[in-house]
Amino acid sequence: MFTGIITDIGAIERLETQTDTGGDTQVRISTGYDTATVDLGASIACSGVCLTVVDKSGPGAPGWFAVDVSGETISRTARDQWREGRRLNLERALKLGDELGGHIVTGHVDGIGTVEAIVPDGGSHRVTVIAPAEIAPYIAAKGSITLDGVSLTVNAVADRADGTAAFDLNLIPHTWAVTALGDLAVGHAVNLEIDVLARYLARMQERLGAA
Repeated sequence: MFTGIITDIGAIERLETQTDTGGDTQVRISTGYDTATVDLGASIACSGVCLTVVDKSGPGAPGWFAVDVSGETISRTARDQWREGRRLNLERALKLGDELGGHIVTGHVDGIGTVEAIVPDGGSHRVTVIAPAEIAPYIAAKGSITLDGVSLTVNAVADRADGTAAFDLNLIPHTWAVTALGDLAVGHAVNLEIDVLARYLARMQERLGAA
């Protein structure tokens, strides 16, 4: 479980195909985390994808950790995410007693969005993202959404005739600077996770409508 508050930006250093695990890709990611405090088997969200630490750097070495990424995960996450040099938003799993600064995030990608526009707005950036039809009904103005692992508030949403939805986000200078969202450009694919509360409310409405 995560909150969507990014605590480090990592970068992919190396990718290797693991023949002994059926072709999973092992990804080595640089980090500023003290890896002495990161246990093997721990969960770290990597640009919104919950992954398990399978290896890590030793004491005194430059910080890195490794995760195994399945073909299924690669197929369901943003294109070009899994390449050397790609910067990733990192968040360690929530602990009991931690501050819930964002919203409840599971680290499961619900759909892939596409950046349609980025417009400077004072010191901030207004970003328009197109959400696919399968998750468009779960996006609401002033609701929460996770974009590449970052908890954000939807400013406005407009449904389109093809079933997709365009929604606007405001990225303040702090968010632009301390996350990998500063790398966004028009046409980029982004990982989207809808608010878990929206999912349950939609299911309740569906059941009540069928009653």
